[in-house]
Amino acid sequence: MTLNKDPRHTDLSPEEQSLGHLGREPELLGVEEETHPADAAEHIERLDVDEQIKFIKQLPIKDAAESIAEMDRHEQQSLFQNLNHGFAAKILEQMAPDDATDILESLDEEHRKSLLRRVKAKERAELRNLLTFHPDSAGGAMNTEVVILDESLTVDQAITKMRDEVEDKEIPYYAYLVDAAGRLTGVVSLRDMLVARHGKLLRELVKAQSLISVTYDTDREEVARLIGHYNLLAMPVLDFGNRMLGVVTVDDVIDIIQEEASEDMQAMVGAGADETIDSPVLYSVKKRLPWLVLNVVNSAISAFVVHLFEGTIAQMAILAVLMPVVANQAGNTGQQALAVMIRQLAMEKFDRKRSWLAVLREMRIGMINGFFICLLVWGAVFALTGHLMLANVMTAALAIDISLGAFAGAAIPLVLREIGRDPAQASSIFLTAITDSLGFFCLLGLAVLVLV
Repeated sequence: MTLNKDPRHTDLSPEEQSLGHLGREPELLGVEEETHPADAAEHIERLDVDEQIKFIKQLPIKDAAESIAEMDRHEQQSLFQNLNHGFAAKILEQMAPDDATDILESLDEEHRKSLLRRVKAKERAELRNLLTFHPDSAGGAMNTEVVILDESLTVDQAITKMRDEVEDKEIPYYAYLVDAAGRLTGVVSLRDMLVARHGKLLRELVKAQSLISVTYDTDREEVARLIGHYNLLAMPVLDFGNRMLGVVTVDDVIDIIQEEASEDMQAMVGAGADETIDSPVLYSVKKRLPWLVLNVVNSAISAFVVHLFEGTIAQMAILAVLMPVVANQAGNTGQQALAVMIRQLAMEKFDRKRSWLAVLREMRIGMINGFFICLLVWGAVFALTGHLMLANVMTAALAIDISLGAFAGAAIPLVLREIGRDPAQASSIFLTAITDSLGFFCLLGLAVLVLV
C-alpha cells in the first residue's frame, strides 16, 4: 500500500475521491511518495490539529483511513473531534470495522451518533453491532471482514468465490466453513485448497479437524494467549450457538500484547493504563491523583509507626539511618516477585492452585536472597558501629521484612484478581506501604526489646 495512488486505479466513487483531495503539497507532507501508513501516522502525530486536518484532506480517502488507523488513540480522538462530521464518516467507512469501532468508542455519545448517521447503512449496521461488544473482549477486538464459505462448495467453486471477495477482506489466509445454519464447521487454509484435487468438497478437507475458537465474551488477553499457544494467524470468534461472527487477527494480537504490557507497567505505579506522553494533561491528572492520595495515606501509616518509637530513635539515632535500608531491600525484593507474578498472570491461563504455589516459591527465593543480604548487612553494621546486638537486630528485622516483601509482592496481584480487580492496579503502591510500615515496625520494635 502506498499513500500516493494513481486516481485512475482507485475503486472509490468520484464523490469519495473529491473528499480526499488528490493534489499534493510536498512541503507540507514532509514524507516520501511511497510511505507506509504507520510512518505517515507518526508524521501526522507531530503536527498540530489544524495541520493534521489539512494533511489528511490531501490524501485519497482510503490512504487517510489507513494512516489514521495507525495513530495513537488519543491523537485519533483529538483529530476526529475536529474533523468535519461528513468527512469523518467517509473515513470510517474506509476503515477496517474493528479500527473504526475503536475510534467511535473513544468519542462521546452525541458525537458518535452524529457520525454514525452519516455512515452508509451497511457499514452503520456493522459498526453498531460491534459497539455492543465489550472493548476488552474477543467481540470488541474482532474483525468481521473474513472469508466465509458454505461447506458444501467444491474447492474450485470456493477459489472462484474467494477471488471475487478477497479484495475486501483483511486476512485471506484462511477460509471459514459454515453449515446451512451459519455454524462454524471447519477452517481451511489457502494452501489446503490449492493442493486439493478438483471437485473435492470443502467439508471433506476438515473431516478430522479439531476446531479452535473462542466465544465473543472471551477476554482479549486469553485470545492473545491462545493464538500464541496454537501459532495461529487468526482466531475465529463465535456466538453461543457456534455461529461465525468474525476473527481476531495476529496483528491485533500484537497490539493487544503491547497494550496490556504497557497497561500493567503503568498500572503498577498508579498511572492511567492507557496514558501516553500525548494524553491530555487533565486526563493524566484524573488517572493519577487518586493513587497519589492513597500513597499519602500509606506514607502517613509509616510515619505513625515511626512516631510510636520516637523515644527509641532519640536514644539511638543510628536507627534512623538504618530504617531506609530495611525498607528498601524488602521493597526491591517485593518488586521482583511482583513483576514475575504479573507477567505470569498476563501470559498464562489463570490457575489458582499453581498461582498460590508460585507465591510460596517467591517467598523461598526471597528468604534465600535475604540470607546473603543479611550476612552482608550484618558485617557492614558491625564493622561501622562495633555494636554486636545492633547488628543482630538489624539483621533480624531485615530478614523478616524481606520475607514479607517477597510474599506480599507475589500475593498482592492474586488478591486483587480474586476480588475482581486488575492484578497490576497500583500493586506497587500497596507493596511499598507494607514493606515500609512493617520494616520500620520490625526494626524499631526489636530495638525496644533488645537494645533499649
